[in-house]
Amino acid sequence: MATFTRSDELQGAEFVDADLRGARFVRADLSGVVMREATVDGADIDAPWLSSSGSFLRVNGVDVIPLVEAELNRRFPGRADRRAGDPEGLRAAWATVERTWAVTLERAAAMLPGSVDVSVDGEWSFAQTLRHLVLATDAWLGRSILAIEQPFHPIGQAGAGAAEDGFDMSVFTTVTPSYEEVLEVRAGRVAMVRDFLATVTAEVLAETRKNPHAPEYPETVLSCLHVILEEEWEHHRYAVRDLDAIDAKADT
Repeated sequence: MATFTRSDELQGAEFVDADLRGARFVRADLSGVVMREATVDGADIDAPWLSSSGSFLRVNGVDVIPLVEAELNRRFPGRADRRAGDPEGLRAAWATVERTWAVTLERAAAMLPGSVDVSVDGEWSFAQTLRHLVLATDAWLGRSILAIEQPFHPIGQAGAGAAEDGFDMSVFTTVTPSYEEVLEVRAGRVAMVRDFLATVTAEVLAETRKNPHAPEYPETVLSCLHVILEEEWEHHRYAVRDLDAIDAKADT
């Protein structure tokens, strides 16, 4: 199978009567792609920034973004509050995140031993997902909001391509931590967010901070918190999806 990585040679390409069955697009920029008379039976699209793009995704002339958002909010009660704009709303939104993850952690604990380390279709395992959320909290709360020079815990899980994007990977361990350690560090980061929100004011929310990945671009404290909430809900969605797959396989 041909593989195209970090390449722009297909940008603006036209595929006519092409057979793309079974093709897989990972971290690919498909914005502006036009499909006509396309057969998409069984296609599976996951676009975590779909609702924040300010654009549209039309299927047979219908913008499906509002439909997708409404369904995800129905499936995950509390998700709709991830863009709360005031201190009380943010505190309530985070409390819902904590309750939601608590239920999912209990579910994972009751599954077959080793389930938290299972990768589904090459995606992060449950434990790795929690490690990534540690990193996300360290980046957006620790580095950006609190301006800690080196906020990253060694067990943080960086995304693919982070090193190529200039991320300092030397701060992270190359040894897989135990699940118990992951849970402990994750609980500490959850408490950090809770403690910060407990005293945050509207004035602080409006203050400007540096984007942790691109310091030249300013962010408000509020926008940083919105990223944290977005990360929590999107990765919870992935985690539940994969736990469902692991459970289904165990039942066969």
